[in-house]
Amino acid sequence: MSEKHILDDKITFKELVLRMRSWKVYFWSKWKVIASWMVLGAILGALVSYLKKPVYVAETTFVLEDSDKGGIGQMSGLASLVGVNLGSLGGSSGLFQGDNIIELYKSSNMLGKTLLSPFENDKLLIERYIEFNKLDQKWKKQVDLNSLDFRKDRELFTVTQDSVLRELTKTIKEKHLKVSKPDRKLSIIQVVISSKDESFSKVFNETLVENVNAFYFETKTKKTFENLQILQAQADSVKKVLSDNINAFAVLTDKTPNPNPLLKAGNVDVTKKQIDVQSSSAIYTEIVKNLEIAKVSQRNNSPLIQIIDAPRYPLEKFEIKLKKGIFFGAIIGTLLSVIFLYAGRQYNLYLRNS
Repeated sequence: MSEKHILDDKITFKELVLRMRSWKVYFWSKWKVIASWMVLGAILGALVSYLKKPVYVAETTFVLEDSDKGGIGQMSGLASLVGVNLGSLGGSSGLFQGDNIIELYKSSNMLGKTLLSPFENDKLLIERYIEFNKLDQKWKKQVDLNSLDFRKDRELFTVTQDSVLRELTKTIKEKHLKVSKPDRKLSIIQVVISSKDESFSKVFNETLVENVNAFYFETKTKKTFENLQILQAQADSVKKVLSDNINAFAVLTDKTPNPNPLLKAGNVDVTKKQIDVQSSSAIYTEIVKNLEIAKVSQRNNSPLIQIIDAPRYPLEKFEIKLKKGIFFGAIIGTLLSVIFLYAGRQYNLYLRNS
């Protein structure tokens, strides 16, 4: 019984050919319906190509390379006495290793800062974005965007301004921004901004890259820069002490131009000041040595950010051309008509058999 059921469910090659011929005859009999859907799809495709605004793409590609930094080596114990942490000068920070720099480009802080940057004609980028997207009309029931002043300090923003800025940064992150590494093995990063406004795409891309790379550079060299400042201040201070000791030693020497070698007490002050000069000179020499090492470390710790490709006018434009819109619209219309006809016939056969 079971074997017979299995045999009945098998479809032979002849039956398959007959079914295909049946469907071919059926679809051919419905050619007017299919043609109507095809024409409708072509019309809709042409309409979409006419109404759909082109998208302008601004792309920046740069290489990010950290210098090969080794340790400073053996530092003088004198630097520790003056409170300088030279051990961190040669260390490398893992803050931006891997994909962290990519996530930094997508952060709300960087995107918000870029939106609040100048655009042109005394406008901000956020104002330009609101203008070409006509958000003042789309959001007029929720908020009056024209009454908001985004030029004042960020700390003085109202809740409404913060909400608008947060919503726009979220939209840009999801719809307009793409940050990636074309090759995972390389240190090349690609930042792409796409929008319906050519000027906005270019300026926003350039400003975002500038803001993020400046933040990266500042954070990467912050520790070594602070130590360098401490060393420089210590060097200036010790140099002043050394200069004062040299002047005092010269004054004491002038007071006793021909000291009696048999009278030791009269030379005590001169000897003390001579020791002060020698000790100050030794301290200053060591600090200057460490200062030069710190300067070299600061230069080595500075990352290399080299722009490879920057956006230039005219930007790359993506649009649906009329012929392409008609062609793909007709194909989609035809496919939809075939699907609906197939589903309709199968449904009728199911009702008839049931």
